[in-house]
Amino acid sequence: MSANQEAKKVAVEEIKKLISSSKSIVLVDYRGITVSQDTALRKDLRNNNVVYKVIKNTLFKKACEQLGITGFDEALNGTTAFAFGLDDETVAPRMIKNAMKDYTSISIKAGYYNGKAIDENEVKVLASIPSKEQLVAQLLYVLNAPVSSLARAFKAIAEKKD
Repeated sequence: MSANQEAKKVAVEEIKKLISSSKSIVLVDYRGITVSQDTALRKDLRNNNVVYKVIKNTLFKKACEQLGITGFDEALNGTTAFAFGLDDETVAPRMIKNAMKDYTSISIKAGYYNGKAIDENEVKVLASIPSKEQLVAQLLYVLNAPVSSLARAFKAIAEKKD
């Protein structure tokens, strides 16, 4: 077996590990982005525990085949970068969607969530979901609101009697 084939096998294994450990993946068409823009995007993604890699489409396709994942055939054409969200299902889609506002030359091709390939529109829907921390804060606010209202009412009654 040649050294090139061995290197490709190692790369496919690394990609499989990334796919398996990711909560979501966004396939990005990065054609037209400048080096400085790409560097800034990578830094932002890295700070939010999103792994951003440019991988050969054939290697990604091979890793998906070995994991039994289908549905990426159309998206794996042309230049493709992959944003692997490791901690949160929504962070990679949200960050790429926000980056599209700053860097108009990039676009979402497809994504991966909950064990299946999803299209661009589904990635955008996933991006619109608040983060886990925001959802917990909203829930706590809703749960706390009746108690706060009751406390204010008791305080107003107590002040009125004085």
